[in-house]
Amino acid sequence: MLCASGVILLIVHPIYLFRFLVDTTENFITFKNQSQKDVRVPLPRRYGTPDDQTLLIVTATQHKSKDFFFFLLQSELGDLFKVTLEFTEDTVQRVNINYFDTVPPSNALCVLKTGFLFVAAEFGNHHFYQFQSIGEDESVMDVGADGVQWFNPRELRNLVLVDEVESLSPIVDMKVMDLMHEGSPQIYALCGRGPRSSLRVLRHGLAVSEMAVSELPGTPTAVWTVRRTSQSEFDDYIIVSFSNGTLVLSIGEAVEEVTDTGFLSSTPTLYVKLLGDDAMLQIHPNGIRHIRADRRINEWKPPGKKTIVKGAGNERQVVIALSGGEIVYFELDATNQLSEVDKRDTGQEVTCLDIAPISVGRQRARFMAVGGWDSTVRLLSLNTEDCLQVLSMQALSAVPESLALVEMQEHGAAEDSRSLFLNVGLTTGVHLRTVVDPLTGQLTDTRTRFIGSRPVRLFPVTVRGRSGLLALSSRSWICYTFQSRFFMTPLSYEPLVYASSFVSEQCPEGFVAITGNTLRIILTERLGETFNQHSVPLRYTPRRLVHYPGSHNFVVIESDNNTHPYKELQRLKGVDVDEGAEKGVEEAPAPAPAPAPAPAPAGNEDAPMDQADMDAASDPDTGPAELPAPVPPKVTPEYVYFPRPGPGKWASCIRLLSGIDGQTVDLVELEENEAAVSLCLCAFHDREQEVFVVVGTGKDMILAPRSCGGGFIHLYRIDEMQKLQFVHKTPLDDVPYALCAFQGRLLVGMGKVLRIYDLGKRKLLRKCENKNFPTLITGLHTQGDRIYVADASSSFLYAKYKRSDNQLFVYADDTQPRWVTAGIQLDYNTMAGSDKFGNVFITRLSGDVSDEVEDDPTGFLPYSQGLLNGAPHKVDEIIQFHVGEVVSAIDKTALLPQGVESLVYSTVMGSIGALLPFTSREDVDFFSHLEMHMRSENTPLCGRDHLAFRSYYFPVKDVIDGDLCEQYPTIEMGKQRSIADELDRTTSEVAKKLEDVRNKVL
Repeated sequence: MLCASGVILLIVHPIYLFRFLVDTTENFITFKNQSQKDVRVPLPRRYGTPDDQTLLIVTATQHKSKDFFFFLLQSELGDLFKVTLEFTEDTVQRVNINYFDTVPPSNALCVLKTGFLFVAAEFGNHHFYQFQSIGEDESVMDVGADGVQWFNPRELRNLVLVDEVESLSPIVDMKVMDLMHEGSPQIYALCGRGPRSSLRVLRHGLAVSEMAVSELPGTPTAVWTVRRTSQSEFDDYIIVSFSNGTLVLSIGEAVEEVTDTGFLSSTPTLYVKLLGDDAMLQIHPNGIRHIRADRRINEWKPPGKKTIVKGAGNERQVVIALSGGEIVYFELDATNQLSEVDKRDTGQEVTCLDIAPISVGRQRARFMAVGGWDSTVRLLSLNTEDCLQVLSMQALSAVPESLALVEMQEHGAAEDSRSLFLNVGLTTGVHLRTVVDPLTGQLTDTRTRFIGSRPVRLFPVTVRGRSGLLALSSRSWICYTFQSRFFMTPLSYEPLVYASSFVSEQCPEGFVAITGNTLRIILTERLGETFNQHSVPLRYTPRRLVHYPGSHNFVVIESDNNTHPYKELQRLKGVDVDEGAEKGVEEAPAPAPAPAPAPAPAGNEDAPMDQADMDAASDPDTGPAELPAPVPPKVTPEYVYFPRPGPGKWASCIRLLSGIDGQTVDLVELEENEAAVSLCLCAFHDREQEVFVVVGTGKDMILAPRSCGGGFIHLYRIDEMQKLQFVHKTPLDDVPYALCAFQGRLLVGMGKVLRIYDLGKRKLLRKCENKNFPTLITGLHTQGDRIYVADASSSFLYAKYKRSDNQLFVYADDTQPRWVTAGIQLDYNTMAGSDKFGNVFITRLSGDVSDEVEDDPTGFLPYSQGLLNGAPHKVDEIIQFHVGEVVSAIDKTALLPQGVESLVYSTVMGSIGALLPFTSREDVDFFSHLEMHMRSENTPLCGRDHLAFRSYYFPVKDVIDGDLCEQYPTIEMGKQRSIADELDRTTSEVAKKLEDVRNKVL
């Protein structure tokens, strides 16, 4: 089949072969079939859309069932159109198209048979909708003289939003810093486009919902939950221990204190457990209290003047540690009496102990663990023949604070497989995780991780019906398995002291915890995620972000092309804008009264036109069709765009907002069609105590071909009221795409010119310039007298400012042409950057050349003349790696308090990655060989060569693909053993090496 050149989307009919729906650039839908005449229908259009503006259909989907089928088409504005066909026998007589709803513009649509619609948004979060109806009861739209149906976007009528999939795409700029003083930094990312733009605050850890917070009469020391019977679905009691007593709370419609449970309330509690005979166990310093199901109480007292210091147990076994280091082991006998089985003197004070859970199909657990003051942990047997005998011992780097024996799924193992792990929390804030051999009790494959500055307390919990672990230090961490992967992730919550699992009708899977003098019930969200995020809506597409020193505030510049400014947009909507609303985060205004639409022709108004009618309507002799008057939309969601004013019309603002709560402190809207493109902070040498906000703007900019009506530099100060106070405005010949503070002056890159300005009373004063840069200056970095210039086609250029002669010299450049999109200085001679083709690279000036330039007594005369229009010296390429996505920002930081400093980058597709430097040749050799084996053993699904992909533009150099190496635990076990044998290691050692490297970053 041949189609016209204007065809932009081809949709296949789901039932009849060789019959298609085709959308053309003439704003029509055409049904084509070789055996019949084409049937055309115009696309519905929004009120106020110019008649010469074409409407593009960007994506489509179809739904079919036994009784009917329909198509959903989406325009570039996000409007959904429902298309149906009317048949007479096998001939299509009519194509019906109606406005359906408006959702964010997408890359793909998918209708599920269960009645849901997934919208893979082009930018921003993806949406998941449920069909409320299929648009059968839609009211007739207004039809113009040319047969075009006109409509206004409205609130969702046929769809209802069910869920969102968070997406950062696109990330325009990014900063990494710890403004909240949490110990680990937050990532502040500018995301989105147009009215869906936002500032996302990413925090490492799982999001936590607070279900309840209650103050207690004192400072608690421990908390547990317990059920009345093993068959109970929910927890019935919360037991809170204080230094001088125990509080028992009953869980029901209200949480209240009870005294008839049999618990001893006059003494602190060390341990609480529900035993297998539906009896409750309370261990306190002066004994063991066994509360039977019929409320009979049996007590056990320690001999002499000894007291109980630690206790642990499972459904049938209990173990306690007495003062002096003696361990006593109990079991439930045939009559469900708790009887003493054995005891052992360890010879030292016991700091912690735990007993393993009972495996499925067994009557008792085989192992228990004991930690002592000699910085060791011992694994003891609980079998009858060798009860309390030491099976294995592990030396530690510090005194153990707590122990937890937990059965969990190993990383990459089968869903139903479980392994016993010994978890150890040290007083130094280190967590150890060791595999326990189920037959011999030997301890192998120890993994360590620093999680906080306080001693680590461990608490077994339940996560998604499986065993998990809470590790509490100066920060709370949770260990769990999700989708066959092991995760150890911090909680984005204040530090907890003690915790236990909590299950109720309102909270099906949560935790009860104590911190300070409060009791809290919390719930984790979105398992499997590395970061949780908070979104702050913005007005236009964000461009740059800087942190204002000495405060928690950020300065953000925003600008959009082909967009009405805020005041004009509100005026078009018929909404009065006050100053407070203009400076705040705007909400959807109330709808304005809509004027009457243009009169429609007589006849069947909603009937689509056939070919003859369409030819008559498009006849030039009949004159142009009358355009209906613009009607303001009744609602303005974030994804509903008002009719565009045309290219070259800009809307822009400067925003000062808090990095803590996301509140907008001040907002300045730019006028006279100026667009903010660059931003920096500068302290001029005449006013070193005052930091100015410098904003570069362009006036009447056209993006392609690039032109403008001039450029400006706006200077602002932030006063005591945290408001942006305008100082003055300096006109320029071109748009300043790069700004940077330099030795108490301002460095400006505009086009091919690099210029130095100083502060004046009415405007900035020009001091020095260099007009010999290749194409377009896109970025500036400085250190001392050295200036690193990023160019649009020539990578990084190294320049130097000679103060005595007031001149700028370029003395080194790159041999490779690169359009630099982001860059950061690593040291005096090294720059890291990225280009628009998705490559990350590092260039370095050799030490000899650097010394020669710095110590040159000739006044830079040899370096003012380059060879072949280039600089006299060339930088060396240190690394080269193809990411596959355009990198928009790079930052050098450590994402953990004790982590290694790495290069963190963001991309326009919403990805965040890190480049971690190796510190030993052994690691380089290991991961190089692992990557080589993974390339051959784990080929991509599409068959593309991995090496060719990572070398797409330049050969990959000195970079190991961590994403490929991370897939090692997911391949077949036979391939894992084969690769491990080639590396002269075991599979667990390879996995441990991968985990150690991962833990250096997150």
